[in-house]
Amino acid sequence: MYRKMRLAAYWLPLLLLSGCAGVDVEQYAGTTPRLDIAEYFEGQTKAWGMVQDYSGEVQRRFTVNIEGRVDGDTLTLDERFTYADGETDRRVWTFERLGDGRWEGHASDVEGPVSARQAGHAFHMSYPLEVTVDGRDITFSMDDWMYLQPDGKLINRTAMRKFGLTLAEITIAFERDSSH
Repeated sequence: MYRKMRLAAYWLPLLLLSGCAGVDVEQYAGTTPRLDIAEYFEGQTKAWGMVQDYSGEVQRRFTVNIEGRVDGDTLTLDERFTYADGETDRRVWTFERLGDGRWEGHASDVEGPVSARQAGHAFHMSYPLEVTVDGRDITFSMDDWMYLQPDGKLINRTAMRKFGLTLAEITIAFERDSSH
């Protein structure tokens, strides 16, 4: 019995840590349709999303109108959020193409430069984001993944983590304006 408990005490942390290893965006390199965020977001894009807490309960729903401008290797995304309760917000991202599927992003409410990579149908970035929750500012680690679907829709899944625990998840569906 003692030996089994010792083995469990040794292997359990390793198994838990292996679940935290994460996915490398490069594993999607050969997949299609190929996502290029500059091509996808140039022009007008509409999005619908929700924030769910750790239990899965929907806490907020929102829509986003996005204007994307490309100038050389720079993509600027002007995102205008409207929440179901009527609150509005705005975030402007600027992404610089570095080559080999790598991007560097900046936004006024994001700390420091954001390293991002795209491969095949996927795009990934991680960054710290300060969010006001119940009147308190909390900095979350955002793990942001986008996946281009064969029909041209783009699905975004973001895990919001604090102390290594996923406390909320964001799901967003994007659709490009068909006139561009």
